[in-house]
Amino acid sequence: MTTIERRATFLPEPPMAEAGYTLISVDDHLIEPPELFEGRMPAALADETPRVIELEDGAQGWLVEGEVQPSPGLNAVAGRPPGEWRYDPTRFDEMRPGCYRIEDRLHDMDLAGVYASVCFPSYLAGFGGANFNRFANRDLGLACMRAWNDFHIDVWAGLAPERIVPLQVTWFHDPDLAAREIERNAARGFRAVSFPELPDELPGIPGLMSRHWDPIFRACEETETVVCLHTGSASYVLGGGPGWPVDLPTSLFPANALLASARFLWSGVPSRFPKIKIALSEGGIGWVPMYLDRLEYMESHAGQAMHGWDDHELSPVEVFRRNFWFCTLEDPSTLKLRDRIGVDRIMMEVDYPHSDTTWPKSQQSLARLLGAISEEDARRIAYANAAELFRHRLPTDPKVPAR
Repeated sequence: MTTIERRATFLPEPPMAEAGYTLISVDDHLIEPPELFEGRMPAALADETPRVIELEDGAQGWLVEGEVQPSPGLNAVAGRPPGEWRYDPTRFDEMRPGCYRIEDRLHDMDLAGVYASVCFPSYLAGFGGANFNRFANRDLGLACMRAWNDFHIDVWAGLAPERIVPLQVTWFHDPDLAAREIERNAARGFRAVSFPELPDELPGIPGLMSRHWDPIFRACEETETVVCLHTGSASYVLGGGPGWPVDLPTSLFPANALLASARFLWSGVPSRFPKIKIALSEGGIGWVPMYLDRLEYMESHAGQAMHGWDDHELSPVEVFRRNFWFCTLEDPSTLKLRDRIGVDRIMMEVDYPHSDTTWPKSQQSLARLLGAISEEDARRIAYANAAELFRHRLPTDPKVPAR
């Protein structure tokens, strides 16, 4: 049996879920399809436009600036046996079509009882669009960024706007240009931007403590565009390195979210832009009470003088509670501390099609997590917080099982 054959096993089609809860997932992914750039690139860049090619070993890959990216499906393993989750699909036919085709994604959402979804980029763009920003030809990178956004709003969200929350990627090298793009995209219906959660880890780009990014944050504040910080969106995760198993950085995803939120908090961004909305993805909620405890303790101990805290009206805890939102797959222990976190700050994720996903048993997972809490708290966590944050229209009869 060849490697490709071994990686092409699919489980039987799951049964349709009974949607006891209206569920909005604020962290899923689309795998960029081969036709992503068709009709969306300047004619002058036609010969340089990334394209999918067939490789000698039978795999497919994206040809980008003369280099081959051999795995088109970063961890797109939904519907595959757990024993194959360690293999990234190397061909599109090794993935469920719902990974890269919106008609099939809607079907898969229905199978798991997911009403609406925020879909981040994948391997080609990078979770926060960082890969486009790394292109040697910046004109090509900028055009690809715009094409990705056009595909997302016209096709991915355009087919069923009530089911997909439009999310864009942006341009790092020219924040004034990026701000204009965010304003233009807001007028087109975009509700969010995927932004690198640790900008300081991006080589050749000014860090978060600089004012380089301020035009982008100002545009996000003025247009109510949510700044989404997805773990790995700066192509950096804590704990990685030679010799270490991939399980180590995966186990530290919450630590990445903690570091990202702390850097944003202490950078002064939410103090300079008090209406900005920052949402953490794939970091869980377990670290949030601990960080709140630490911030409060610092007010009377190590940080009593608050060196470096320039907000003269609000404390770090107050700004943290005002400007940040969080999401969970399953954090049953920490959910007991939901009032400490803020019930209005917790949202759900499904993470389709990655190996962390609750798909196709997302409704069952939600029932386990929320079944013992009040109907109002369950309503907020399952869908209401996300609908309010992303200004997304709900169905006429949103559901939470009666208690």
